[in-house]
Amino acid sequence: MNNKIEKGDIVVINKSGKYYQQVGEVSEVDYNIFFVKIVLVKLGNQEETFEEKNLQLQTKKPSLQEVITSIDKILEQVTQIPHLPTQEKVELPNRLKYLKLDIPKLDKQLVQTNFDSINKILAVTREVDSSASFWQEIDPNLEKISWWIRTSL
Repeated sequence: MNNKIEKGDIVVINKSGKYYQQVGEVSEVDYNIFFVKIVLVKLGNQEETFEEKNLQLQTKKPSLQEVITSIDKILEQVTQIPHLPTQEKVELPNRLKYLKLDIPKLDKQLVQTNFDSINKILAVTREVDSSASFWQEIDPNLEKISWWIRTSL
């Protein structure tokens, strides 16, 4: 695993003080005039600056390949959704395939539009049957895709 802290990673603050052991998401990485890596960490609704040495990597943000794999896993589950209206039965797999093609292009607007449509269809579907087993596979993969979009584009 790459232990270099990058934007989008989840870190734990290991510097004693006010933020000790808090978990946050890296929102920016920069260097000061002495070439020391300075990391801006989002902690709840505030952001604080730390030197990289005061942070411990907890979770790497998903890679492009992991996101593509997540889309494939959701595509597999979509066929198991029984109460999907005919239009969504066609639109959802198509949107997922387009998302898979659009993500490597890093076109923020295109990716976000497709992801929002997928999310909307799945939200309506969840209202009909939220206890089905396929959600256990769809939800973490959807979250992984969302995390990548939020931190990569």
